[in-house]
Amino acid sequence: MGKRILIVEDNALLALELGQGLEDAGFEAVGPAMSVEQALSLLETRGCDAAVLDINLRGETSEPVAHGLRARSIPFVTITGYAQGQLPAVFEGVPSFTKPVMLPLVAAELRHRLDLDAG
Repeated sequence: MGKRILIVEDNALLALELGQGLEDAGFEAVGPAMSVEQALSLLETRGCDAAVLDINLRGETSEPVAHGLRARSIPFVTITGYAQGQLPAVFEGVPSFTKPVMLPLVAAELRHRLDLDAG
């Protein structure tokens, strides 16, 4: 299997689409986590090489997950409806995709972030 990608998304259909799309692109999907608590648990128990974070998770933000990823130097991308200026500081400089998500673009950005472009 390929690099492990943690999926943090509270929309079940989109989470399934992300997982399938990333696996089709050669990654191994971890999750999905539909809450911050689930995401932090998966990060601790399963780990990951990169992550895709929905910022708004049913009234909470994935900000604690982003902090955990940054502390471990794990790259991530976000999926959001927020404008760039509305994002918490931890998401600054992070590639962001809007819904509906273009899975090939997400996979390409993850390959780039993981330095897999040549391989």
